[in-house]
Amino acid sequence: MTAIFRHPIIVPPEAIDGLGHVNNVVYVQWMQDAAIGHSNAVGCTRLSLDAGAHWVARTHQIEYLRPAFAGDEIHVLTWVADFRKVRSLRKYKFIRARDEVVLAAAQTDWVYVNASSGRPQAIPPEIQQLFQLLADEP
Repeated sequence: MTAIFRHPIIVPPEAIDGLGHVNNVVYVQWMQDAAIGHSNAVGCTRLSLDAGAHWVARTHQIEYLRPAFAGDEIHVLTWVADFRKVRSLRKYKFIRARDEVVLAAAQTDWVYVNASSGRPQAIPPEIQQLFQLLADEP
């Protein structure tokens, strides 16, 4: 089990905004894609669905440090920082592959929700055990 999941992206032309760089809302989509990829890779998605639950985003925070452009290869690194009763903090780092420059840093506070009621529910230990926690940035 590794704490950090790497999600590679080649920036497509449609991600570019009127200023000529990746639009800020695209980063939120990439955060979700990386989180789902990590969840799928460790079996969390299947285990959550089998338990009648899913994850929903409560908050996102993104700090943009450098622009990204069409054709750039970006690696989205993501990891789980903590588990609380019904919530989990997931962090992200966006790195340009060719020079390893950090383009953005982000985090999402996820809530574990009962699919039938829509209400938060306690995160089962078997879900928590799928992830190695990493509180600090790599």
